[in-house]
Amino acid sequence: MKAAVWHARNDIRVEEVAEPSAPGPGELVIRVGACGICGTDLEEYRAGPLFIPVDEPNPLTGVQAPLILGHEFAGEVVAVGKDVADFRIGDRIAPDVLIYCGECFWCRRHQVNLCEKLAALGLMAHGGLAEYCKMPTSTCIALPNGLGYDHAALAEPLSVAVRAVRRGRMKPGDKVAVFGGGAIGQLALQSARVAGAGEVFLVEPLASRRELAHTFGASATIDPTREDVVSALLGLTRGVGPDLVIEASGNAGAVATAIRSARKGGRIVLVGLPVKETPFNFFELVSSEKEVIGSLSHIYDEDYDTAIRWLGDGRVLVDALITTRIPLANLLTDGLDRLEQRPHETLKVIVTP
Repeated sequence: MKAAVWHARNDIRVEEVAEPSAPGPGELVIRVGACGICGTDLEEYRAGPLFIPVDEPNPLTGVQAPLILGHEFAGEVVAVGKDVADFRIGDRIAPDVLIYCGECFWCRRHQVNLCEKLAALGLMAHGGLAEYCKMPTSTCIALPNGLGYDHAALAEPLSVAVRAVRRGRMKPGDKVAVFGGGAIGQLALQSARVAGAGEVFLVEPLASRRELAHTFGASATIDPTREDVVSALLGLTRGVGPDLVIEASGNAGAVATAIRSARKGGRIVLVGLPVKETPFNFFELVSSEKEVIGSLSHIYDEDYDTAIRWLGDGRVLVDALITTRIPLANLLTDGLDRLEQRPHETLKVIVTP
């Protein structure tokens, strides 16, 4: 079968590899219908290995590079292990992709995204940028009728946004500000709206992404290159500030502004992953009793299941987020290279293996 294989930094090859072996107990194999390209894939391409095991196999999956990328995907079941009762050949599913030990302190508390041995398909195990993929059934979710594979491939980033809203303890009627109008930011905006936010504001420098946010129901948008963000948000909230701020840009410079923007006693969820250290005066944080909350990935039966349902019933719309659909053979030129060279005009690239 054809697959996108990470061999080393700057060395990803679309090549012929062996199809997955027969599924064992608790496993199934799918024919991949669609797979999204994530910013993490681009980071592994140009700066990796970040998560990909190279010197020795991952202790949970037994896999090391060369490794098939892809962790945003969906497809049709073509083989199941002998003991699998929940899925049958022909079922349409999307995998949550997280693989966890089930035994550590965090797994026993159902915080599987914090597992000591956490792994993921497409990063520490072979993923979905291939014609076929084998996976554990434990975190697979059946797709609703009518949900296409290209839209289902966005369940993974949507579940990240769903978790950010959940971590922020958003209440109906809350005023929410989202920093960053990329795919996660646009999905966080929609998730907050679906969860009952009174108003949602987007802070984003690109006009095209601000315009897109309005189609998704943004109450107002702010260009941080032209306006003082804190003052603008105060003006939109009668001088109080947002109840919840979701920082989804991953821009280190935006973190301090996001924290300053929240109202006294408000909450700030950091879901973007800034790689630079961010200086911050904690006096303001303490004196205003704000909460800064980290949000990592997703949990299959809380966030991922919700994402699938919201995509299936149309509460969250994703077609406008898909910039282009490409065949696997064009992964480098029209996928990864495009994301690197034209990031401002690219939101989500969907690959059809």
